[in-house]
Amino acid sequence: MHMQKLIKSIRRRFGISAPKMTVRTHVAWYWRWLGLTLFAAVSLALATWMYDAGRRFAGFDQSEVQEELIRLRNTASRLEAESAELHAVANASDAKVRIEQSAQQQLTAQMKALVEENTRLKEDLAFFEGLAPGARRDDRLSIHRFKIERGSVPGEYHYRLLVLQGGRRDREFQGAIQILADLQDKGRNDMIAITEEGAPSGMTRRLKFKFFQRQEGSFKVSSTARMRGVQVKIFENGIAEPRATESVKLP
Repeated sequence: MHMQKLIKSIRRRFGISAPKMTVRTHVAWYWRWLGLTLFAAVSLALATWMYDAGRRFAGFDQSEVQEELIRLRNTASRLEAESAELHAVANASDAKVRIEQSAQQQLTAQMKALVEENTRLKEDLAFFEGLAPGARRDDRLSIHRFKIERGSVPGEYHYRLLVLQGGRRDREFQGAIQILADLQDKGRNDMIAITEEGAPSGMTRRLKFKFFQRQEGSFKVSSTARMRGVQVKIFENGIAEPRATESVKLP
């Protein structure tokens, strides 16, 4: 009985119904890794080729993109150079415009000064032409066309006047001019003397002429003060009393 069971077991193991046995050849590990590496490289190259082929087939070429990129970069560089050149031209034009504007302003100021000088000369000429011969035979000193004008800044004033010597005009007049400003500031009324450098004490400036002399200048007072009027006096050296006096009221 036991013998029969043993025979059946041997038949099942080594007979026709026995399990199949697979015989494999032993391969070294480095050969396996080399094969896997080659397979991966071939797969990657094939995938890259297929990707490029697909893009070319779809109308997209890497070389064309590179060429377009280079063209765009060159265009951008050219535009930057042209922009820098245009900026330089614009700056030069601005500088030229500023120079022309400054020259025009200077020319306008010079023309204005010339017009004012011409007007004064015409006034002087008309004045002297109006003097009748022998009308001023006395030794009287007179002040003509005394004017006060406000300046461009608060507290600034310009004055202009003509001093004429009558009588014998072979004698030179020497003296000084005194300009007094009638001011009202903070409720107080003051009469202050306008002084300039080189003038005698309490005087505005020296005078020295034979026939006539035109005087003009500028002075400044407190910007908070209100100018009510200006008085001018002409003093001769050695005489305490003024030889001539003239006043102008300001609104």
